[in-house]
This record gives sequence, C-alpha cells and structure tokens, in this order.
Amino acid sequence: MLTSICEKLGCEVPIFAFSHCRDVVVEVSRAGGFGVLGAATFAPEQLEAELRWIDDHVDGRPYGVDVIIPTKYDNEAEAQTGKTDLHDLIPDEHKAFMERVLREAGVPELPEVERERVHREIVEGRGAMTPQGARRLVETALDHPQVKLVVSALGAPPADIVDMLRARGVMLGALCGKPAHAVRQKAAGVELIIAQGTEAGGHTGEISTLILVPQIIDAVEGTIPVLAAGGISRGSQVAAAIALGAEGVWCGTIWLGTQESELDAFEKEALFKAKTEDAVRRRARTGKPVRMLKSALSEAWEEPGAPPYLLPPLQGILYNEAHARVVRARRGDLYSFPAGQVVGTMTSETSVKQVMYQMQAEYIEALERMSALMPSD
Repeated sequence: MLTSICEKLGCEVPIFAFSHCRDVVVEVSRAGGFGVLGAATFAPEQLEAELRWIDDHVDGRPYGVDVIIPTKYDNEAEAQTGKTDLHDLIPDEHKAFMERVLREAGVPELPEVERERVHREIVEGRGAMTPQGARRLVETALDHPQVKLVVSALGAPPADIVDMLRARGVMLGALCGKPAHAVRQKAAGVELIIAQGTEAGGHTGEISTLILVPQIIDAVEGTIPVLAAGGISRGSQVAAAIALGAEGVWCGTIWLGTQESELDAFEKEALFKAKTEDAVRRRARTGKPVRMLKSALSEAWEEPGAPPYLLPPLQGILYNEAHARVVRARRGDLYSFPAGQVVGTMTSETSVKQVMYQMQAEYIEALERMSALMPSD
C-alpha cells in the first residue's frame, strides 16, 4: 500500500483519518496511517493544547490539521470575531424557532453554569469558521513541526495561506466535491486533493465517490495526488480507490464508533442504531449541506415556515447550542451528528487498531481475489 503520498508525508499506509479526537489521530498515526485533526471548531488556544498533546504521544510521527476556510460567510460576523459575542448577531427569529422546537419536544434548558460553558466554547470555536479565524488556526498549527499537512475543507485557500505553508514546507490539501473545484484548487497552489463523494459525512456535494475520483484525477491531469473519500470503511474499498487512480483514502465516519472516539456511549449507540439511509444531507447544522444523521431536529428546519439558513458561522453557533441540550437530555430522536453512509455498517464499538488492521487485511484479500482472475500463462 506504499504510494507516493506515503513517501512525501512519511506514513506507512495511505489511510488518512479525519477526526476531531486527538486520540484517534494519535492511534492512526502510530498504526502507520496519517491522522488529521479536525480543528474547524477549535479556538486557537484549544488547538494549541490539542497539538501539544498529540506531539507528546505520536512517537515523532507526522500528522495533519484540517480547517474550514469558507468562501461564503457572514461578513459582519467576520468583522466582529473577537470583538463581540457572535450569538448576538443571530436574528431573534432564528433563536425563537430553535427554542420552540426544543420546548415542544420537552428538551430542558442547560443548567446556567453548563449553558455558559457550552455557549462560550461554541462561540469561540465557530468564530474560527471565518477566513481570519482559519488563519489563526493555521498559524497555530505551523508552530508544531510534526504537522506536515494542512487541509482546507471549504473553498480555495487564500494566497497568503498558501505562501505561509509553502515557506514552512507543509503540504496543502483541499477537499473537493466537483472536478471544477479541483481545477480551482490546483490553480490556487493546492498539492493534495481529497475527492469527497456524496457518501461522506460532513460538508459534501452530490457526486458519488466512484464517479468523482476519476473525474478529479482527469481534471488535474494527474499532476496532483488524489485521495478518495466518502463511503470508505473496508479494505476492498481501499483497493477500489487505488484501482481508480487514487493514492490513498480519507476516512472519517468509521472512527466515530471506536473506543478512542470523542463521542460518549449515548452518541455511539445512536450511530450503531442508524441505517445507511439515515445519513442525509441537510443545511441545518452549518448553513451549508452537511451529511448527518436524520432526526426530528434536523427535519424541523426542512418544514414550511422554518426560517432561512444563516451563513457560517452563525447557523453553526445556533445549532450546536441546541445539540448540546439534546445530548445532555439523551434524546436519540433529536440527535444529529455528521456521519457518512458507512454508518449503516457500524453496529458495535471497535478500536482504531482493529479498524486499521481489518482494512489492511481486507485490502490484501481483495488483491488476492483480483490476482486469481488473471490468466496463469
């Protein structure tokens, strides 16, 4: 499984693990893969603490950081980041709608101390989902020499960020849902493309992985390494991605059901109960299409009379405060979390090591099946 991207980044197998959990990042990297910490909702101070911990536990191995640099966002929120409480910029109509949905569902408010803590963490983190906020996260990441890859999750990165990363010898990657996006990313100076099919969790487009990967490889004319993302949790799918021309895979949802995941027992059980068709694309979480678990809360925003979605970061601030109440109340009927279609294959808790071992073993089995089909003479 050693491809050129492994040689460039210093990992042993081209299995890239996107996770908001530092433990997953560490365990994947220690198992020979390449962990990437999802930092979009971190404040710079929190990111600094997380990266210091990873540095101390990853045995000197390289890893990456993923940030969101949106091309569409609330300009007033961008200007006021760090100056005022961004929650104050959310229209009263939207606050009232969310409160009504939760009240009618019988979800209690958070205790005052908990509410203040959650409110502060969400506002500080979602404030990073603006171009200037993303710059602060990139600057924090560059203080850590073991960070060898920074990935832009939305839109082409600004020229100053590209120059900043190149000057430090850090590879720049980007997620793309269309061939045209990949062309723009290449022109912007991106060095690694993650072709993210619609099956993926989180922000995703409408084209399936099987179709998208070769299209993006053709679009960049084979000049940039491409990873396949979306619907990948098995070694046979890794083999398929390599056969399509990708140099590796990018996985996210599969790590949510591991012992190391940041999710608690209630949240994991919600994932294990979910079917493939329960992973739907909705804009309620961030204002942009996100594949997430379908719930009464996500669907309330699809009903007639619901207010229009807010631009990042304000929709995320509004939604995630409600999400905290749902989790505390243990309301599975209202629980939504970003998850890809592979959620339907996850039925019980595993470990990062188990997932890594199984994917590599299945990869070898897939190659052996293919080899058996070749003529013997």
